Amino acid sequence: MSELSWQKSSFSEGGAANCVEIATYSTGLAHLRESDEPTIVIETTATALGALLRTVTEGVTGIARG
Repeated sequence: MSELSWQKSSFSEGGAANCVEIATYSTGLAHLRESDEPTIVIETTATALGALLRTVTEGVTGIARG
């Protein structure tokens, strides 16, 4: 696998090491990791990641999104 370009979450605290990072690969898969454990990477599809984010958002805000 070629080098991934990681992006930090918009909720990160500047240079803090406690944030989630995401990268996409040419296959369309999304890769997730915590910045303090960069060697542990979770790979998922965009569909599954979207479902996770919708579920978390609904759980936190109580607002269902379409």
